[in-house]
Amino acid sequence: MTRLLERLFQSGYRFADSHKVLAPLRTALQALDAFFLRKPELPAVAPHVRDPLDLKRFMIMVVIALMPAALGSVYFFGWRSVAVIAVSYVFGVGTEWFFAHARKEEIHEGAFVTCLIFPLILPPTVPLWMVAVGIVFATVFAKEAFGGTGRNIFNVAMIGRLFLAVAFPATMTTRWQEPFTTGLGGFARWSADAVTGASPLISFKANQSLASLKALFLGTVAGSLGETSALLILLGGLFLMLTRVANWRLPLGYLAAIAAFSAVGSTFWPHKFAPPLFQLFAGGAMFGAMFMLTDPVTCCFTKAGKWVYAIGAGVITVLIRALSGYVEGVMFAVILMNTFAPLIDHLVLTAKYREATAR
Repeated sequence: MTRLLERLFQSGYRFADSHKVLAPLRTALQALDAFFLRKPELPAVAPHVRDPLDLKRFMIMVVIALMPAALGSVYFFGWRSVAVIAVSYVFGVGTEWFFAHARKEEIHEGAFVTCLIFPLILPPTVPLWMVAVGIVFATVFAKEAFGGTGRNIFNVAMIGRLFLAVAFPATMTTRWQEPFTTGLGGFARWSADAVTGASPLISFKANQSLASLKALFLGTVAGSLGETSALLILLGGLFLMLTRVANWRLPLGYLAAIAAFSAVGSTFWPHKFAPPLFQLFAGGAMFGAMFMLTDPVTCCFTKAGKWVYAIGAGVITVLIRALSGYVEGVMFAVILMNTFAPLIDHLVLTAKYREATAR
């Protein structure tokens, strides 16, 4: 993907240089080039720069990858989705600014990613004041309490979601909005009028009814703002993997574990375990695979550790959905595996060093 962008920019430069009238186009291309592909400053001697992707561009790529899901939230649930996102940014970045000012540091770009992910995993009917409380709690207790960006143990957005689910369970689990599915959809409305008490996972838990896979894939079902459309989430996730911002082992291992484990479960206990494709497309499984498990700060950093981490999260997700009182297991699975990530990496490295020493 990076090489493709480089070739496109080089072609654009040659076109812009072909005539004086097109000179302003070169300036615009340079701005886009700097935005997407920073030109590494190579030193005369080793070590040379190997990867031009720094933290700023890393976070920008994630924000770009989230755009399909964010636009989808507006189409399915109206412009109120933008208000939810705006409140998250105002209070989340405001909290970041407070701590950065107190520590005499700059605000890290990670805040802009967290403040976009957090509202996308909330119900469309969530009160705006609750969004503010959730993002402030998450920023203070899941990030700043550990020292800020890069030092947090748990996924920040997931901690905010967990806090709201525990503090306000009725709002977070029982009031879901029917999405717009025709014409301009939510682009012509502030919010939907119809409210339902059942998401696809709740319906399966209550009476084993299954939403159609087409509806789950396209997003025409009740659910959280950015989690309903597997198609839009996949577009963002593939972008992250092609640009190497996200490691492909994490979503692949997670989704494969969900599919395999739910296939076994649904064969022997079909009233408890939903079928594999339903498990993959319903709820937050796809969003968690692409944007939660791939958080580079809270996941494992070894290759073998990533597989263990992802498969463990997949198994826990299915178990919680099937055997607990909760209908959604992604949130708990991600946070539980965040806890074990350092231990998994430690065991992997210990095994490798022991093997190398034995040689």
